[in-house]
Amino acid sequence: MKDKALVLFRKLYRLKDKIAFYPGLLAISGLVFTYLMIYLEEQGISKYLLDVFPSLVINNTETARSLLTTFISGLISIMVFSFSMVMILLNQASSNFSPRLLPGLISNRRHQIILGVYIATILYCIFILVYIEPESDKYQLPGFAVLFSILFMVSCLAAFIYFIHSISQEIQINNIMDKVFNISKSRMLYLIDNEAYNENDFPETDNWITYKSRSSGYLQNVAAEKLADIAKDKEVKIDIAVIKGLFVSEKNILFTSEKDLDEETLDKIHEQFDFAKSEFIEDNYVLAFKQITEVAVKAMSPGINDPGTALNAIDYLSQLFSLRIKKNDKSLAYIDDLAYVSMATVSFKDLIFQVMAELRTYCKHDVVIVEKLLKMLLHLKRIAAEENKTYLPIIDEEIESLILDAEAAIANKRDIVFIKSVA
Repeated sequence: MKDKALVLFRKLYRLKDKIAFYPGLLAISGLVFTYLMIYLEEQGISKYLLDVFPSLVINNTETARSLLTTFISGLISIMVFSFSMVMILLNQASSNFSPRLLPGLISNRRHQIILGVYIATILYCIFILVYIEPESDKYQLPGFAVLFSILFMVSCLAAFIYFIHSISQEIQINNIMDKVFNISKSRMLYLIDNEAYNENDFPETDNWITYKSRSSGYLQNVAAEKLADIAKDKEVKIDIAVIKGLFVSEKNILFTSEKDLDEETLDKIHEQFDFAKSEFIEDNYVLAFKQITEVAVKAMSPGINDPGTALNAIDYLSQLFSLRIKKNDKSLAYIDDLAYVSMATVSFKDLIFQVMAELRTYCKHDVVIVEKLLKMLLHLKRIAAEENKTYLPIIDEEIESLILDAEAAIANKRDIVFIKSVA
């Protein structure tokens, strides 16, 4: 029962990344507040305030109706305009930068909250407008509730001004890359700080029993500590065969075990894997390398021709690789100094090859970009000499490949001499 509750909690936690989560939450809050105000009006709060603080209460039916009608139509126009701009931002980011950036932009929490404030205010005004009775023997004008609609409308105008400022910042590629970098940096620092690995602590897994995936999608998260508890309870070791962040099809090998496992244990183990149809940097730092690399490649395309953006992207990649050098290629989950679960990650060799292969293919003809890449690799080489010397041959291989591609693509001998002098 506890395991099922944890699985349900993880699924609910994923809802926060949906564009409708915060708007829906705020819309429900707006409805609840509306009925609270209606209840207070039924208790005579407006009549009481009219006697005590008459300046706080709107006591004219036509004025109240005109205000609420104007607020509703105005807010709908503002909402349509605001999120037309969001669609323009997403279209520009997709065409000019990279489609991989879209999930991060769509899940912008500030914009979702602003949309929720709009919707909550519209619902509040509609229900208060319906509550107003045209004529009655007893006092029915919800003057105090109408006052709150004015306050909500002022809040919406402030939110709209903030939205214009925010969207003007979001559309700038430097801010987009900086956000991607900071999220990835935080994720890597967390992994480095919590990483535990000793090569001799886990046995070879070549002849272990394989188990296939029951779901398909991107492997977003693995509850390693919970898996370690299950493994300890069953006195078995588990090796996760799939790298987190990669797409897994049903019937692909998901993990291996040194012993045969019963069906109940397998059900518990499969519950510890989270699959999704999209990728987020919060779960997979490798996605940041892909996104920033694609921004650099797109910037160097003939249609955009923006080498300045490519240079900035390489600076961010250099910082990310500097952190990645400090991380091992594998992680182990321990309990009482015993390793029970082994988790594979994208190796440094594969990661830097994937990044450099794209950059070499599309940027090898540009002397300035090649120089920048060489300086990045030399910088990484100095860090690797201090942090992890096993990565030095990998970096040397990438330097050699970059120079070979540049020699084949650049015709000017003086440029080639300059590039070799940098290396």
